Amino acid sequence: MKAYIMIQTKPGTSEIVVDAIKKRVKEALNVDSIYGRFDAIVIVEAQDMDKINEIVYKVIGKDPNIVHTETSIVL
Repeated sequence: MKAYIMIQTKPGTSEIVVDAIKKRVKEALNVDSIYGRFDAIVIVEAQDMDKINEIVYKVIGKDPNIVHTETSIVL
C-alpha cells in the first residue's frame, strides 16, 4: 500500500523535518522539500493501513515543527 503525505511546517523548518523523516521512517520511498501549498512531501509504502496510520500519527505527527499533514492513499 502506497501513500503520499503532504506536510506543512513551521516557517524555515522544512529541511529539518525532511531530514528527520528520512532518518525515522524506513518505509519512506522519497522525502522532499517542495514549494507551494505544502512544504514537504513523503511517499511511503507499507504493508497495510495500520502501518501507514502509525507512520502518520506516531512518527510524522509527533514532530513539533509540523503544523498540518494531508495524506492521500494510492488505490
